[in-house]
Amino acid sequence: MWSIILVLVVIGFLMLLLEILVIPGTGVAGVLGFALMAVGVWIAYRDQGMVAGHWVLSATLAVNLVGIVVALRSKTWKKAALTTEISGKAGQNIDSNVQVGDRGITISRCAPVGTVEFNDQLLEVTTQSQFIEPKKEVEIIHIEGNKIIVKQI
Repeated sequence: MWSIILVLVVIGFLMLLLEILVIPGTGVAGVLGFALMAVGVWIAYRDQGMVAGHWVLSATLAVNLVGIVVALRSKTWKKAALTTEISGKAGQNIDSNVQVGDRGITISRCAPVGTVEFNDQLLEVTTQSQFIEPKKEVEIIHIEGNKIIVKQI
């Protein structure tokens, strides 16, 4: 009977650690782990008596407290954390050779954002306010940072 109690408490503890360290937020593993430990303690009270039940309850609480403190203080979070850096930046200037006055052909419908081919290069453009259908000639009227503004010719 002691082996059943021990297995229930240990599996319950492992499920709680799994909930905290691996799959946080779902709650299923944590609830299942807590339930398994509670059943283990209940079986200890029922089959082994009051004194044994108190010992199992105390040991279960102590092991849980120590295990959680050790798991949270260890470098577990550093191992699980993402440490890669993103080197790209939004809002950079356009690296193409287009200038105000250049003409191109719309590839997609510009409503008001679409794709235009300038000098064998596809670029995303914005119209002032009108929609421009595909295969229409457009001209760049303004370049502001990474935003190309065009009008239909």
